[in-house]
Amino acid sequence: MISIIIPIYNTEAYLKGCLDSVLAQTERDVQVVLVDDGSTDGSAAIAQEYARQDTRVEYYHQQHAGQSAARNLGQNYAKGEYIAFVDADDTLAPDWCAKHLAAIEGVDYVQSGYTRVQDSAIICQKTPLHPYLFTSPCMRLYRREAIRHIRFEEGMIYEDVLFSVDLWLSGAQSRIIDYTGYHYTVNPNSTTSCRRPEDEKRVVAQLRARQKNASLRGRMIIEYTIIRLKLHFLKQ
Repeated sequence: MISIIIPIYNTEAYLKGCLDSVLAQTERDVQVVLVDDGSTDGSAAIAQEYARQDTRVEYYHQQHAGQSAARNLGQNYAKGEYIAFVDADDTLAPDWCAKHLAAIEGVDYVQSGYTRVQDSAIICQKTPLHPYLFTSPCMRLYRREAIRHIRFEEGMIYEDVLFSVDLWLSGAQSRIIDYTGYHYTVNPNSTTSCRRPEDEKRVVAQLRARQKNASLRGRMIIEYTIIRLKLHFLKQ
């Protein structure tokens, strides 16, 4: 079974498309864990209706605490041998689960690419050339055991970066596949679209703290990640 964890916060305009794509997977043995992070729009009603209609869908609610807390709660309820994270404004190609499941033999997680979409139009497609290129926890299928002790830092933006670095430092083995079935939606109201200058400083400070006790390989991974993060902020 694949447990697909979807944090939800005021994504009423996108949620049905996301859930329809997840439930249309050719791999049917899925558990869909919806964690409503205190939405104030119609997202909760949509999520609850899907949970009533399909026994594979489970709905959970928490007071607004951020995407990290919602993902962490989702991990607590995940029952599958494998775990995937999907954002509520994104969608999956019908064969996303099947493609990753077929490639995970002998590794801890499978990494693929994504298609960037804006107003239903494809902007670009990207496939990772190595496992440290993408820091989003989405676009991967994990063995549950590989991330059992890895959690998202709560109360900060770019926690995705820290989760990925912790994954890499854990020594988890990966496989990259040439596939772009994760459809990333450009959402002007997303968390990362509302970042502040201090967000970069906070995540870099966390990375530097991890770097102190890391191996040489780990220090190099973190340094590379910091450089890419700073370049990302400069482009904004």
